[in-house]
Amino acid sequence: MNLFNFLTSDIAIDLGTANTLIMYKDRIVVDEPSIIAIDKVSGKVLAIGHKASLMHEKTNENIKTIRPLRDGVIADFTAAELLIRGLIKMLETSRPLFAASHRMVVSIPSGITEVEKRAVRDSCEHAGAKEVNMVYEPIAAAIGIGIDITQPNGTMIVDIGGGTTEIAIIALSGIVCEQSIRTAGDVFTRDIVDYIRREHNLFIGERSAEQIKMMVGSALIELANPPSDYEVRGRDLMTGIPKEIRVTYSEIAYALEKSVSKIEEATMKVLEMAPPELSADIYTNGIHLTGGGALLHGLDKRLALRTKLPVHVAEDPLKAVVKGTGEVIRHMDLYRAVLIR
Repeated sequence: MNLFNFLTSDIAIDLGTANTLIMYKDRIVVDEPSIIAIDKVSGKVLAIGHKASLMHEKTNENIKTIRPLRDGVIADFTAAELLIRGLIKMLETSRPLFAASHRMVVSIPSGITEVEKRAVRDSCEHAGAKEVNMVYEPIAAAIGIGIDITQPNGTMIVDIGGGTTEIAIIALSGIVCEQSIRTAGDVFTRDIVDYIRREHNLFIGERSAEQIKMMVGSALIELANPPSDYEVRGRDLMTGIPKEIRVTYSEIAYALEKSVSKIEEATMKVLEMAPPELSADIYTNGIHLTGGGALLHGLDKRLALRTKLPVHVAEDPLKAVVKGTGEVIRHMDLYRAVLIR
């Protein structure tokens, strides 16, 4: 048994569309963008994570950057395997005499298909996993923010990631009702690119739009403590010359209106599906926001106005899922009911 423990490493992975986080030995050791840069000629991996992100949209004809995950699932199997393998190499688990075999628990969207589950499992196995288990993201998020999901008490999670928004009501270690929609951070980014192009005749890239979203992204036209205007640089579509403009949070709130409304509607739909006893619990406990989208200015207030329920933003929404996944792998016997094999 000691030899088995020595050779095996338990790893929790939040394999996200925008970012991948890995927890090992109770701490987050990898927090990198889910992107990889490859040499087109040789097929060699040039960069992974932050380094590849800096190269995105700035490459020459010999280099391509790939985001292996789209809408919460693997879109490029080969690139996903290279990404997972490269991120695992960042772990401090190298041993001179033995190659570590990893037991992994990976978080996945609740609306994933069997084919997409197989793609996740195969990618992890090809990257060196001895055993692969999966857990649904809303369940992992609930565990990650400290909720005891084994109790007969209803908890509502709205997890807004990069590719999907997962909305679920959880009780007794299971999802009672849920909605998984492909409107999330990536769609917000595209909305901002389209708005800046349409309203300001300025062409900007994904990275610039992502920065706008993080700095002045808003779900409400009016905020009590608004962020400062943000300077944006891009290419003028009329002259072709680089130009700088300033955008306000109100403009971005207008740009995101349709997408935020879809999340709002999906939240209402899940509330309508809830059994009455669980509705009573949610009235008391409120709604918990996790994922990067939870950081959108005013989103909690907007959902609270629509649902008439208290809305709580997780203390560290970006890391809620990986923390919960880490808890699952640490207490496999307790959470066996939530594991997907």
